[in-house]
Amino acid sequence: MTDTAASVRHVPADLPTRIQHYIDGRFVDSLDGGTFDVLDPVSNEVYARAAAGKKADIDHAVAAARRAFEEGPWPRMLPRERSRVLHRIADIVESRDARLAELESFDSGLPITQALGQARRAAENFRFFADLVVAQADDTFKVPGRQINYVNRKPIGVAGLITPWNTPFMLESWKLGPALATGNTVVLKPAEFTPLSASLWAGIFEEAGLPRGVFNLVNGLGEDAGDALVRHPDVPLISFTGESRTGQIIFGNAAPHLKGLSMELGGKSPAVVFADADLDAAIDATVFGVFSLNGERCTAGSRILVQREVYDEFVERYAAQAKRVKVGYPHDPATEVGALVHPEHFEKVMSYVEIGKGEGRLVAGGGRPEGFKSGNFVAPTVFADVAPDARIFQEEIFGPVVAITPFDTDEEALALANDTKYGLAAYVWTNDLKRAHNFAQAVEAGMVWLNSNNVRDLRTPFGGVKASGLGHEGGYRSIDFYTHQQAVHITLGKVHNPTFGK
Repeated sequence: MTDTAASVRHVPADLPTRIQHYIDGRFVDSLDGGTFDVLDPVSNEVYARAAAGKKADIDHAVAAARRAFEEGPWPRMLPRERSRVLHRIADIVESRDARLAELESFDSGLPITQALGQARRAAENFRFFADLVVAQADDTFKVPGRQINYVNRKPIGVAGLITPWNTPFMLESWKLGPALATGNTVVLKPAEFTPLSASLWAGIFEEAGLPRGVFNLVNGLGEDAGDALVRHPDVPLISFTGESRTGQIIFGNAAPHLKGLSMELGGKSPAVVFADADLDAAIDATVFGVFSLNGERCTAGSRILVQREVYDEFVERYAAQAKRVKVGYPHDPATEVGALVHPEHFEKVMSYVEIGKGEGRLVAGGGRPEGFKSGNFVAPTVFADVAPDARIFQEEIFGPVVAITPFDTDEEALALANDTKYGLAAYVWTNDLKRAHNFAQAVEAGMVWLNSNNVRDLRTPFGGVKASGLGHEGGYRSIDFYTHQQAVHITLGKVHNPTFGK
């Protein structure tokens, strides 16, 4: 293995050197000409400069989106007509999955095979909501002979979408699909670390026939473009995925406008392994659960709680398997863990690795993998015997780092599982059916997987509790979030009014 990342750095063909905003059907620079550097995570070299949006650019984009909502055809189309456009979007994404994956892998450091899976999931997100919006049935309530009440759904207006840098293209599709399916117009603010794949949406939407102004994109820093979008009075709802602290700021800044908010925030999810579990399956799933997507996933099972009867065996086998996880360059199909997204994030994760060396017993990893002296590469790192008050137990690291902690009883396992400020996901491994369901109901998590890794049906709600989020999206919950639900009441027969003032 060569020590020089640049010598094995894969640069996609036709890579852009500048990334612009897309507003009202045109690619444009920032009004003040501002830009920021975009790095690739293997070499940390600048490969492009992206337009740095500010309040004026957000104002421009929101005005275009509002005009398209108030005057354009999109909100007034029949659901079937919008559905056809979304299916064409899905077809185009599927047909270009290899190119999308190549660019996503280059920009984010995600292993190419995993990036390909995310590109295909993005197409499926559009296809799912294209079908759902046609099948959507609204409630009707009848009092025979006296009254009919029905629900009329209407798109809300301009949706502000703020997306993260982990699996960005797929997570953008997760918001764009339902927002567009329900007839809204959108302004997307992608993460500044990974603007490359987001820039492809414009061409895809144009080719699919999305009307001008319905989709708008403004790049920029969260404190500039993101904050301006949150504060804009003509943006009635914000969907945000990202850190819990940023979510708190958004909550405060959106409050004066009483905006609709959906926020999927951080996680420190427990994976609980009982002594009666299938250890082979549990080890495979928990290795995958924290090291896939480079560990940069909100639902990572980054705290593994193991019953003491099998604790030593689990730790030994888990550490051995973690050491065999293939760290490599993102473009290599054999790679299982690639490069972390950005040097700032790399330094954060490495600082937690050093903290962990004083808080637990290091049994795998603990630094750069052998042969990678540059780039944002971190060896899959495993700490055992971690106390519940340790920082690596309590704080979200968002990298390939896991803490393993023993427990004795079901009650202790539940207390440990709930002993963080987060509550996004939980994973339970046991062959006791009663225990599994009782634990699932008692654990403080928005989503629970029993004897399963993170496999999710798109119809189910996605979201967390405590510091992990506000609201749910997914399936009909997304339809609910992106629409007004207006109740219409009709009186049948004679009206029976109380009479005042006679």
